[in-house]
Amino acid sequence: MQLAIPFPDISPILVEIPLGFTSLPIRWYALAYIVGIVIGYFLMRRAIDRPSLWKDDKPPMSRAQLEDFLTWVILGVILGGRLGYVLFYGKGQFWEDPVAILRVWDGGMAFHGGFVGVVLAGAIFARRHGLPPAKLADGVAIAAPVGLFLGRIANFINAELWGRPTDLPWGVIFPGTAAQTCPDVAGLCARHPSQLYEAGLEGLLLGALILWLAFVRGWLRTPGALCGTFIAGYGLARFIVEYFRQADAQFITADNPLGHVLFLGPASVSMGQLLSLPMVVIGLLILFVARRRA
Repeated sequence: MQLAIPFPDISPILVEIPLGFTSLPIRWYALAYIVGIVIGYFLMRRAIDRPSLWKDDKPPMSRAQLEDFLTWVILGVILGGRLGYVLFYGKGQFWEDPVAILRVWDGGMAFHGGFVGVVLAGAIFARRHGLPPAKLADGVAIAAPVGLFLGRIANFINAELWGRPTDLPWGVIFPGTAAQTCPDVAGLCARHPSQLYEAGLEGLLLGALILWLAFVRGWLRTPGALCGTFIAGYGLARFIVEYFRQADAQFITADNPLGHVLFLGPASVSMGQLLSLPMVVIGLLILFVARRRA
C-alpha cells in the first residue's frame, strides 16, 4: 500500500465578517500578502534604523520615505503579478475576455511579473526622490523572502500549484478532480507538496541567508550585493522546484505531459524555469559587479 499524507482539512477562508445581507471573506492568500508586506516593512525599517550597516553610514531612505515606498511596492506586486500571469501563462485567453484580467479573486498571480513590477516601482521611486537604487534594492531583498514564504504556505492551504505525482511517503493527496487526475496512477494520487518545497527554499533558506549577510556579515556596505544574491538565489530555487512542480494546465497536452515550453532534448524546460534562468544570470552579474566595485 502506498504511503501518503491526506490533505489537511483547512478552509481557504480564515473567517467571514458579516455585513448585513452579505459577508466579507478573509482568505489566507490575501492575509499572506498583507502580513508579508507588513513584516517586510518592519525588517526594512530595522535595517534603516541602523546606519552603521550601510555604506558611508547612510541608509537609502528615511522612515517617512519608507512609508511612501510601501504604497509603491503594493501596487508593483499586484499590478505586475497580475499582468505577468496574463502575459506569461494566459496563452491568449484574456484577449477573448479582457474583463477577466480584473478578476484577481479568480486567481492568477505570477511572481516573475510581480518582481518586474517591484523593480519598476523601485526605479521610478528612487529617481523621483533621488535615492541610491542599489541600496534601495538591497533593502527590498531583506523584505522579500518572508512574503514568498507566506505566499507559498497560502498556496498549500488553497490546494493549488501542487507538484507532480509521487510515490514518496511525504506525498500529499490533494483534493479536486484536477489533482486526482493521474493517468499512470491507480487509486488515489499523491503529489509532491511543491508549495512547501518553495516555501522552504525561497522563504526560509534564502531569507535566513539574506538576513545573515545583511545583519551579521555586513553586506549592506556593498551596495547591490544583497540584491544580486536574492535574485540569483530565487531563480535557482525556483528552477530546482520546477522539476517537482506540476506545469500549468494550459501547457500540458497529450504530446507534452510535462508542460515544457522550450524543447532542448533532455534539457527541456518549463515556463517557470525559462523565466528563472535569466534571474540567475542577472543576479550573479549584479553580485559580481557589486563586489568588483567594492
